[in-house]
Amino acid sequence: MSIRDKRVGFVGGGNMGEALVRGLTKTGLLPAEHLMMADVRTERLDELKRLYGVSVASDNMTLVRRSDVILLAVKPQILGAVLDEIAPATPGKLLISVAAGVSTSEIRRHLPPGTRMIRVMPNTPALVLEGATAIAYSAGLEDGDMDTARQIFEAVGRVVILDESMMDAVTGLSGSGPAYIALVVEALADGGVRVGLDRKIAMTLAMQTVLGSARLLIDTGMHPGQLKDMVSSPGGTTIAGIHSLEIGGLRRTLIDAVERATHRSRELGQGR
Repeated sequence: MSIRDKRVGFVGGGNMGEALVRGLTKTGLLPAEHLMMADVRTERLDELKRLYGVSVASDNMTLVRRSDVILLAVKPQILGAVLDEIAPATPGKLLISVAAGVSTSEIRRHLPPGTRMIRVMPNTPALVLEGATAIAYSAGLEDGDMDTARQIFEAVGRVVILDESMMDAVTGLSGSGPAYIALVVEALADGGVRVGLDRKIAMTLAMQTVLGSARLLIDTGMHPGQLKDMVSSPGGTTIAGIHSLEIGGLRRTLIDAVERATHRSRELGQGR
């Protein structure tokens, strides 16, 4: 059975659930009638039904019974309660969790033995279909389960598959990374204002520079160092700016940020 033959249910109608619905319908991977959502906020369900044409369920158990694949798109704090609620209906289903910091072993503790489940870590750019998602290998899956998860998340960006032991590192890099880039964009724009640019113009130039640079690296496959060298003329403006960044420790600071965020993710996973 291909992903196109499956019915996918979303427990939780927040930003990530909506992003996935938008990606699946926009790419044509799944028709809206194959998608169902459940959420405690009826007004939110009405909005999602109006925007995307998806079906809505009055409760989580109904959604699980009517779906082949269940996306658990709820906050980590309430995931355990949701799992306890739906556990009786999960045999034979594939569960995919996007709850940050909740391990596969912890999720399985709430479910019947042998339940098929996959843990993933997406990030917020999935909202504009430019997400970075890590999918963790999991035991006890059927043929095609990992491919199903990959297809779903490729609808909202790029996907990597790795061992679950690396998920905290993913959280520290791509999970938290959009905030780091937001700071870089804001700082670049502030620099533009400092040297005389209008705030709106400075922000436009900063955002497009970050977007364009990333696209150039992706499309060409060049190493970031090559792009740096391409822009840096001998004795020119760019190398002068890079010199300032090196004095300020930009590389070290970003590396430290990823490392500290990774450590904090591990702590949160241990309940600290």
